[in-house]
Amino acid sequence: MSGFSADWLTLREPMDHASINHKVRQACVDWCGQREMTRIVDLGCGTGSNFRRLSPDLGTAQSWTLVDYDADLLELAELRSAQFIQASSGASVQVRLGDFASGDIAGLIEGCDLVTASALFDLVSPSVIEAMAQQIAAAGAAFYTTLTYDGIASWQPEHDVDRSMREAFNKHQSTDKGFGPAAGADASNVLATACDFVGYEVVRGKSAWILDAGWQELRAETDRGWAAAVREIGDVPSEDVDDWAEHRNGSSEAVSIVGHEDLFAAPAR
Repeated sequence: MSGFSADWLTLREPMDHASINHKVRQACVDWCGQREMTRIVDLGCGTGSNFRRLSPDLGTAQSWTLVDYDADLLELAELRSAQFIQASSGASVQVRLGDFASGDIAGLIEGCDLVTASALFDLVSPSVIEAMAQQIAAAGAAFYTTLTYDGIASWQPEHDVDRSMREAFNKHQSTDKGFGPAAGADASNVLATACDFVGYEVVRGKSAWILDAGWQELRAETDRGWAAAVREIGDVPSEDVDDWAEHRNGSSEAVSIVGHEDLFAAPAR
């Protein structure tokens, strides 16, 4: 299973929070608002960013279980969540070490009301997504996921190989990240279809990163990661990748737009 560094997760957290689709978020908040207590399981929690962003918006009492397979990230999530609760939230939080690469989450989500995840499902195979949707439905829980990569990306100023870079990166996103061959850029459609199949009502909305002059550190790191992934695929000549990277680094006004989609699904009324 592919992992992410704490430094990368910390760098991206403010943009993740700024990019949330408010229509989809409100659908989740409204659903949780019907309950006196909402029991939430966050899959692939990383450092706990999803908890820190969603928790303040929920008006009900909350009990969170943060799940990740990386013990170091989970330790950091526990620490940061405790600091966040002390400062601004009355939610209770526990952490749980768990590897759900097989798609078996029944034991992790038992008794919960809401299953959440962020920046996860483009790394997951369609079969795992379908299995998770069925288990979430069996538990009667709602489902809320944010920042699923949707295959859309563009850059300013433009470069001749932008299209080739995007196509190669999307190909890389479909490789095995530890959950089988990933749904990649089609993950949002796979999620929506899987949720529709189990009889859930689905709300979808875009949540693109717009990395402009105010986000240059994250923009530069994202571009570096993009180039590295394209080099692994090998479809774009190395000299073209180098030229693209130099072009990106050569402008202080460079902008990267990376498309994502948020989704909320709940049992049909």
